[in-house]
Amino acid sequence: MTATAKGPASYFPSIEKKYGRPVAEWKELIRSSPLVKHMELVAWLKAEHGLGHGHANALVAHTLAEGAEGNAR
Repeated sequence: MTATAKGPASYFPSIEKKYGRPVAEWKELIRSSPLVKHMELVAWLKAEHGLGHGHANALVAHTLAEGAEGNAR
């Protein structure tokens, strides 16, 4: 039995299917952006890359959470 992804990661399969890029590529774009605030990054993904709000929000939330975990160590 396969575990079902929860939270922002639950959007990842549909993001990859709809936009044709792996999630790792989107996350790298977010990390390399000079923007740092959550909603700025969401707006940028929507305006520059054509993502829907939910997909952009999920990618940003997951990516920023990973960065926060790395900074806590």
